[in-house]
Amino acid sequence: MEMIAGPQVGPLDDQQVLAAYPWPDSGRWVRAMMVTTLDGAAAGPDGLSGSISSEIDKAVFDAVRRLADVVLVGAGTIRAERYGPMVAKPEDAAARADQGSAPAPVLAVVSPSLDLPWDEPMWAASTIRPIVLTLSGSASEERLARAGEHAEVVVLPGESVDPSALLDLLEARGLRRIVCEGGPSLLAAIAAADLLDEADITISPMLVGNAPQTPSFGVPRRFDLAHVISGDGFLMNRYLNRTTP
Repeated sequence: MEMIAGPQVGPLDDQQVLAAYPWPDSGRWVRAMMVTTLDGAAAGPDGLSGSISSEIDKAVFDAVRRLADVVLVGAGTIRAERYGPMVAKPEDAAARADQGSAPAPVLAVVSPSLDLPWDEPMWAASTIRPIVLTLSGSASEERLARAGEHAEVVVLPGESVDPSALLDLLEARGLRRIVCEGGPSLLAAIAAADLLDEADITISPMLVGNAPQTPSFGVPRRFDLAHVISGDGFLMNRYLNRTTP
């Protein structure tokens, strides 16, 4: 793969790809990751984003995640995409220790109903116990008890998820490097509240027709293009929120 626009134009190795997605030294930073086709679909006909992705796109996806403190995901995405566990990688140990992060990202799942695939290995096999964020009164006592067997359950106030309160809670736990991977409702709520600092958007060279579309983000926000990485016809674009200090 190669960077075709940005600060380091030319071929990129794995470490250079990682360096192309830096985290700030201080403060909270929220980046979103998504893939979209030429006709605006967020998934293939099977409803999965993986079917419109590629090995090169997945390599960039991994780089964006590698030094994150937390991977934030909505319940629908967890159910559809069959997430794997968040595990420590020896090659990242020194960099994560230097920035004051835990050995691996924490998986944080937003699910008011707690209707989640508890038999998946992401719960037991993750290096750090995942967090499930729910709403008071939204799930039965039975579901709360079962969730507590697999994850740390945090009950958020209110009748709907407040994106500002959600991100404040994560930051208060020292989880300030945040990667949000959807779903559409969660990502749209964060963007509409102008809490999204970075959008990493892959354009897949596919037309898929009738498939789930990319989310509506409500109020328009202006982002500036930081770089474009190309490989196998895919364009991996990094955008920065113009209003972020």
